[in-house]
This record gives sequence, C-alpha cells and structure tokens, in this order.
Amino acid sequence: MNDNKMKEISIEKITVNIGVGEAGQKLENARILLERLTNRKVVTTKAKIRNPVFKIKKGDPIGAKVTLRKQDAREFLKKALDAVDSKISERYFDKLGNFSFGVPEYIDFPGAKYDPKIGIIGFDVCVTLKRKGFRIKKRRRAKAKVGKKHLLSRDEAIQFVKNNFKIELS
Repeated sequence: MNDNKMKEISIEKITVNIGVGEAGQKLENARILLERLTNRKVVTTKAKIRNPVFKIKKGDPIGAKVTLRKQDAREFLKKALDAVDSKISERYFDKLGNFSFGVPEYIDFPGAKYDPKIGIIGFDVCVTLKRKGFRIKKRRRAKAKVGKKHLLSRDEAIQFVKNNFKIELS
C-alpha cells in the first residue's frame, strides 16, 4: 500500500434505493422497509420526466431512498454484502470506482424478518468511494477539478473492496 495519505480510499456515502413506480401502498411499504433496515429518515424520490407508457407524470412520487455516511455506511455495506453472499460482479463497478448492486429480497438481509404487510421487496445499494481532496469539486467557493492522477480507477476500487470487505468477484 502507498504511504501517501491523500491516496487512501474511503466510502463517501451509500444510497439505498427502492423504486416502485407509483404512489400508494407500495411506496409506503418501501418507506417502512427502508426505515427498518437503516434506522434513518427516508426521502421520497420523484419522477424527473414524463413517461406516458408507465402513466408517470413529472413530479410523481415513484420511490424512496436513504443516504448513509461514515460508520453507518460501512456497517450497512457489510450486511448488504452478506445478503448477496459476498459475491459481486466486476461489471457492477463504473470507471470512477463507484459500484452498485441489488439485493433481490429484503429477507436475505441479516437481521430482517419477513413482514406479510410489506411482502417481498428488493432494494439497490449504491456505493460512492472517494479520496481525500475530492471536496474541491463540490465546495461552494473556489471549485476545482480533481486531477487525473488523483481520480479513482475501477481497478483501485475493486482492490479496495476486496481487501476491506473480503468479497469474491464473479
């Protein structure tokens, strides 16, 4: 490993998402499920565009999500990886080192019990990785680009997840 502290990789955030496509009881069940799994406040996601095929108008509530950071994110990721037997595909990683995977049924998640009111719902876990110094692209004053040498690569992210979370790539 490199001795340069600026090159250390960490988890910026984890976004847990359930998309149901419509308002009503399904959306309420998704909100309840996310609150139980994360113990955090759930945010409703809204449609960004109109889609007449699915009868969705711009601004319609279509899903729920929660953002986790720091230690909560790390603990949730360990449980979510247990739910998929610590096996994920290399295809789940993008070129900037972030990755996403889905848990098909919430009852696979450690500590979750089946609730007949909710039924069987799956959810997506999106992990955003970062290095120290990435703040410069998001700050309000004196924004700047992150240099090419400092950006995360796909291979570095895969190695980080392998070393820290003991996953197998398929």
